[in-house]
Amino acid sequence: MKILAVVPAYNEEECLEGTVSSLQNTCPEVDCLIVNDGSKDSTWDVVRRNGFNGACLPINTGLTSAFKTGMKYALRHDYDAVVQFDADGQHLPAYIPVMAHELEEQGAAMVIASRYLDGTVKPSGARGAGSRLITFLIKLTTGAKITDPTSGMRMYNREMIRLFSTAFDLAPEPDMVALVARRYGKVVEIQATMQERQGGESYLKLGNVIKYMSRTCLSILMSRFLR
Repeated sequence: MKILAVVPAYNEEECLEGTVSSLQNTCPEVDCLIVNDGSKDSTWDVVRRNGFNGACLPINTGLTSAFKTGMKYALRHDYDAVVQFDADGQHLPAYIPVMAHELEEQGAAMVIASRYLDGTVKPSGARGAGSRLITFLIKLTTGAKITDPTSGMRMYNREMIRLFSTAFDLAPEPDMVALVARRYGKVVEIQATMQERQGGESYLKLGNVIKYMSRTCLSILMSRFLR
């Protein structure tokens, strides 16, 4: 299976080199594309200094367009699968072969690396409450039980690469997980452990978490009837 890791990066100069080096050392058979999303720090300098494969967007356009840039690259270069991989060091590359096996073995459209699949760790805090609510709404609207819908480590098959590259209204967010489960194919999960962010600052402060979760829940409910 020909796999591309798409790594959207916005102001990740502290983490990027370690993240990509770990990915390359652990999974040398997996190609990597860093999409610098108009970073204001030295993220693009890190890409160039290390000779990483990268695309540089001239302004900050957000996760969706940065990820779609990677999907268009994957489509043009005939990849079988794309794994969405955070630049901040939270995702562990050792799970990529496991995800690829499940994608192929189960004929899935998407595989999610879940922190909560085996039940030993429970979602907590405001983000955890939002995650549980999203899990409930996905189950309600699709019948699929997704234990970690906010996980950013996801693998997509060829059909999803094509859809992301051509559809204007797909985003790598939890409401998209519900849409895929309802319309495009099987969504499966594997158990995974994730690290703390290895540097930099997360966008998801409490206020942003509440807005993000509210938008996501509303989108899941509305798309059930409109899409």
